[in-house]
Amino acid sequence: MDESTLAYRRNRETGTNDHSDKDLLRFITCGSVDDGKSTLIGRLLYETQLVYEDTLEQLEADSKRFGTQGDSIDFALLVDGLSAEREQGITIDVAYRYFSTKRRMFIVADTPGHEQYTRNMVTGASTADLALILLDATKGVLTQTRRHSYIVRLLGIKRVVLVVNKFDLTDYSEEVFESIKDSYQTFAEEIGLEEVHYIPVSALLGENLVQRSERTPWYGGPSLLEYLETVEVTNESADLPFRMPVQWVNRSSSDFRGFSGSIVAGRVRPGDRVSVQPSGRGATVKRIVTADGDLPEGVSGQAVTLTFDEELDVSRGDVLAAESEPLLVTDRIQAQLVWMSENEMLPGRPYLMKLGSKTVTISFEPPRYVTNINTLEHLAARTLTLNSIGVCHIAVESPIAFDPYSVCRDTGGFIVIDRLTFETVAAGMIEFGLRRADNIHWQQFEVSNASRSQLMGHGSGVVWMTGLSGAGKSTIANLLERKLYSQGVHTYILDGDNVRHGLNKDLGFTDADRVENIRRVAEVARLMSDAGLVVVVSFISPFQAERNMARSLLPEGKFVEVYVDVPLEVAESRDPKGLYRKARAGQLPHFTGIDSRYEVPENPEVRLDTTKMDPAAAVEQLAEALASLGII
Repeated sequence: MDESTLAYRRNRETGTNDHSDKDLLRFITCGSVDDGKSTLIGRLLYETQLVYEDTLEQLEADSKRFGTQGDSIDFALLVDGLSAEREQGITIDVAYRYFSTKRRMFIVADTPGHEQYTRNMVTGASTADLALILLDATKGVLTQTRRHSYIVRLLGIKRVVLVVNKFDLTDYSEEVFESIKDSYQTFAEEIGLEEVHYIPVSALLGENLVQRSERTPWYGGPSLLEYLETVEVTNESADLPFRMPVQWVNRSSSDFRGFSGSIVAGRVRPGDRVSVQPSGRGATVKRIVTADGDLPEGVSGQAVTLTFDEELDVSRGDVLAAESEPLLVTDRIQAQLVWMSENEMLPGRPYLMKLGSKTVTISFEPPRYVTNINTLEHLAARTLTLNSIGVCHIAVESPIAFDPYSVCRDTGGFIVIDRLTFETVAAGMIEFGLRRADNIHWQQFEVSNASRSQLMGHGSGVVWMTGLSGAGKSTIANLLERKLYSQGVHTYILDGDNVRHGLNKDLGFTDADRVENIRRVAEVARLMSDAGLVVVVSFISPFQAERNMARSLLPEGKFVEVYVDVPLEVAESRDPKGLYRKARAGQLPHFTGIDSRYEVPENPEVRLDTTKMDPAAAVEQLAEALASLGII
């Protein structure tokens, strides 16, 4: 057993476990892969005597098996608990660790360095008061250093420590430290990081970690632990206006009705006037109830139940706010987004937004821009991909109550969830509501759809034909229109190929462009149907979400989904345009059925199996269905 381990065990025997009257600092470690984040946290845990005897023995054994430091202890293994992390020598998940000194308690999130795990870093940063951004002194400021710094600023972390690690490999050079400091400071000022502290350390050897190192006499600042113990920690949310998202309508008995949640900002007392957002109705607080009895005051961070002096219509997802300083309410916002999914953003497709305790359906417009992390340029983009950071306009299904994220994290930050997979795909920070949501109103006209239908002598609607290329959609659509025309029905065909010659000629065939293609066509079909036409839409339209979106635009009974059903091998054998042959040869990327998926309709009104019927029979079946549905 080496001298450092013996000293550690002697110190632990005389340590203290008294944590009373200590404040708490939450911080994260982030930076590029192999910058030494796990080693730093492991060494801090070790130096503060918070590794138990059996854990230390296991660490010594694991260091010999998995470690990278020869016969010495590999402190990173204290944090890298996943087997995959130990085998690869990297951090994948967010590892939360608790430790305490005589002066303060700490919760640290050790976050991944690899670019593909940036989403995990966002998770760790979302609740942190301070960020330790590590970099390798031999490599300097890297792209991932910039990315993590930018995300830290986006997430509202105001205090940053640039930990220049592995400084022993530079022979503790003051010149190297100053060069790195100057380079990072320029970037920090560009992105708006105002409070940055710089500390040269060797996490492996413990230099400048707990005590100031004799090897850096030119450095006059504190050690890392000294800084963490003395940096000011303030509950800034307590000074904000009162905010409490309602998590539960509490009916614990027949004569009790309260509203439970955690106060995320401000304070509240009995007698205060609050308003329910987004409805805006107000009431007076009667009691502040907790499991330990009523409180004279509730403050940020406390979980409470509020009762009022009158009955109010309050639901989970509503926000209780100071009546004199209400939240903003809108159904359109501009937000910064960090995209965290390997599946790109699909503008126009419905997603779920979780803002506090409220979950609503949203859809994105194409990004206004994405940010180049290296140059901070704003670049044009049609979508967001994994780790992209961009600004988007977002349409919300129903009005939401919010504060700008810069004012309050909890009422301005949200996550985005995929409706089909329930994967968290993005983290968002609301910048402001869009004024045009208040300025644009639906103009009512005297001539209605019913009037137009009466004039034309038939009903209106959208016949949406979907299926693989080669299924026979265009052929059936053409024959259907001829039949309806002969019966005096006013029609129009929107064909996939034809529309791409004009309205959608700017779109390609990526998933994002396919979604936008369908969104535009659905809006045009809605307008034509409102004009009194029977609109026949002939599009592959491979995604169920977009077909559902098109359906949602039409009144009940005005949308008829028709699945032209043929197996892929049959459609490919027909190949009237030679598209499958080109796709198999790699000349047509993103071709449906080959390297882009087709989602079979869930509950179409009509299914046409063109392997068992000719086009004329298919048209007859379809016409009968339209008649029975009241379209014609």
